[in-house]
Amino acid sequence: MVRHDADGWFYLLLRAFRSWDFPKGMVEPGEEPHAAARREVREESAIDDLEFTWGDIYRDTGPYTRNKVARYYLAQTRTARVTLPVNAELGTPEHHEWRWVTYDEAQDLVSPRVAPVLEWARAVVLGVTSGAAPND
Repeated sequence: MVRHDADGWFYLLLRAFRSWDFPKGMVEPGEEPHAAARREVREESAIDDLEFTWGDIYRDTGPYTRNKVARYYLAQTRTARVTLPVNAELGTPEHHEWRWVTYDEAQDLVSPRVAPVLEWARAVVLGVTSGAAPND
């Protein structure tokens, strides 16, 4: 997820334990991908004004823990305020911290698994690509 203001583009990163990542989660049965993205972002950050400015584009990660693959859709928000709501199943928020960061700051925080997603998102928002990036 990205946000633009007079100072440029900012990326929302959420920290769980030592790992920084973009909002993400599972698609529930019968749920459309954009609806799942909206729900997950709302559940993890209380942001509810996502706009899929670049359409249905996405970027997959390579396989990681237990052969999972994460799919990231690129959405834009005007909301700067983030809240980490309590997850009813956990009794605590899913994440420990949040930050709106520049691309350079994000590069220093994200893992090698997330770095290609960050690079793809930057290329799309800067108009360097049409959004048709190869998925690993």
